[in-house]
Amino acid sequence: MLAAVYHGPEDLRVEEVPVPEIGADEVLLKVLNANICGTDLRIYKGGHRHYPPGTVRIPGHEVVGEIAELGSQVVGYSVGQKVFVAPNMGFGRNRATISGNNNMDPDFQAIGINLDGAFAEYMRVPALAIQQGNLMPIELNVDPAVAALIEPLACVLRGQNALNVRSGDIVVVMGAGPIGMLHVKLANLRGALRVIVSEPAAGRREQALALGADRVVDPVSDNLYAVVMAESDGRGADVIIVAAPSKVAQESALDIAAIGGRINFFGGLPKHDPYIKLNSNTVHYKELIVTGTTACSTYDCLLSADIVNSGRLDLVPLVTARFPLVEAVAAFAAATDGTNMRVSLEP
Repeated sequence: MLAAVYHGPEDLRVEEVPVPEIGADEVLLKVLNANICGTDLRIYKGGHRHYPPGTVRIPGHEVVGEIAELGSQVVGYSVGQKVFVAPNMGFGRNRATISGNNNMDPDFQAIGINLDGAFAEYMRVPALAIQQGNLMPIELNVDPAVAALIEPLACVLRGQNALNVRSGDIVVVMGAGPIGMLHVKLANLRGALRVIVSEPAAGRREQALALGADRVVDPVSDNLYAVVMAESDGRGADVIIVAAPSKVAQESALDIAAIGGRINFFGGLPKHDPYIKLNSNTVHYKELIVTGTTACSTYDCLLSADIVNSGRLDLVPLVTARFPLVEAVAAFAAATDGTNMRVSLEP
């Protein structure tokens, strides 16, 4: 079969590899769509801790496919069934996994991260994933490239659940990339009164308006504080989601927050420069809640799959380019050009 194989930083090779063999308690998936996300780009650049020097592995963890083969001990699924695969697995003995947060398990396994992933014609789904419910049926009328967005939507859902985004909230999203746009769409679905997007790139601001933002702001040339106060009748933002790896954005979030505001540092900072200046008196006197969330649990994915299968959230516009697997290198270039939302590989 064809696969896009990581051999080192910026060394992604489309090559012939054996079709994975499966055990009696495993599943072979025929990949329909596998999307390229920011984590995949970090892997490609050589910046991911689970891809140390010498690693040769197939990336890809946003995946929808058809079941091509079932192990003899696998029940509850059928050959030809369309499924989404949640990527993260815990081992069950750890408190994080027992509590439903398998993404926080220090001994986690993840498809496309420390296991071979979805940038291939076929992918092995390990027994642990099947046992933990990571295979989730997808409605036949749902575009598999859109269904592959279940994973990043699950990360966004986890972040918004931590903030209890609700009807009547003034929401500010900092960053208008694909994740920022998922935050905009989900906040609208949850009943936000106004959604304001702060983004320095003009093209991204235009996309944000088209995808549901009520107001866009250039934080470089505009006064974000003044805009938020005007849009909120002077109270500030109830929810601020920093969906970009920006120290300035994280620091400014406190100033634009309303009394009792909730802030999520959704985008992690570079590991070599992770510290910010935070006015603890602002947190104290405004009674702010400052949170962080990372990745998604299998339960987050299940909730996200329910939303996508329901058709109540239009994610079609977020898939802006599709490439055959043989053009994987070109697809990665398209994913970094600053114009696309999600690029999807179609083996």
